Amino acid sequence: MGIKRLLNRIQRKIAEYSDSDKKIKYLRKQGMKIGQHCHLETMSFSTEPYLIEIGDHVAIANGTVFITHDGGISCFRDEFPGDDVFGKITIGNNVHIGINCTVLPNTEIGNNCIVGAGSVLRGRYPDDSVIVGNPAKVIMSINTQKFLYRVNPNRLHTEELSDPGKKPIVIKHFTFKKQ
Repeated sequence: MGIKRLLNRIQRKIAEYSDSDKKIKYLRKQGMKIGQHCHLETMSFSTEPYLIEIGDHVAIANGTVFITHDGGISCFRDEFPGDDVFGKITIGNNVHIGINCTVLPNTEIGNNCIVGAGSVLRGRYPDDSVIVGNPAKVIMSINTQKFLYRVNPNRLHTEELSDPGKKPIVIKHFTFKKQ
């Protein structure tokens, strides 16, 4: 293994265990286009991260995998010796991708979308959508989801709190007894 390749592997490992800003810095060096105010919990951006473009204000949860190639062509090596198949992935602005999703080649997610946990995406998804399932489908508009959040009795104002600060609020809300 060449020294350059070894150094890249070390940098990748460091980025995997670092905060979101360091992950983004590393991925940009690999050619990935990433907008402003993004939060990445994953480092699984395929072997061709330069085929992925992420807009502004995008959050991607842990366990999510981006795949920019189709390995199935290996079943046809006699007919297509040495060929590979690739596809771009484009994520719009203001998108939240839940935990353990898979984003396949040739996928475009529009602006203002929520992708539910465990979804498998391939194809084009329009702006202002809530997308879930395997295969992933649009199940409602973002405005419907916003209404559901607005009326949700379990919506608590805790985003800026540390875990110790959040815990008593959540316990009180759900009336658990302290142990």
